[in-house]
Amino acid sequence: MTEIASRTHGSPYDRGQADSWYRRPINPHYMDKGKEITDLTEEQIAEYLQGYQENEDWGEHKEYD
Repeated sequence: MTEIASRTHGSPYDRGQADSWYRRPINPHYMDKGKEITDLTEEQIAEYLQGYQENEDWGEHKEYD
């Protein structure tokens, strides 16, 4: 995998991991001051997908009881 720009809370990478964790469908976005931003650059989409895929590879998902 290539190195990503940011793993901070709300970043595209973070949101990708979260969507995978909660078993949500792929929906590239990031959060800015509590607002969901969906108009992403190609690089931001790649970061989102990397976060999503890495979490899928790790097999980490929320367990619902």
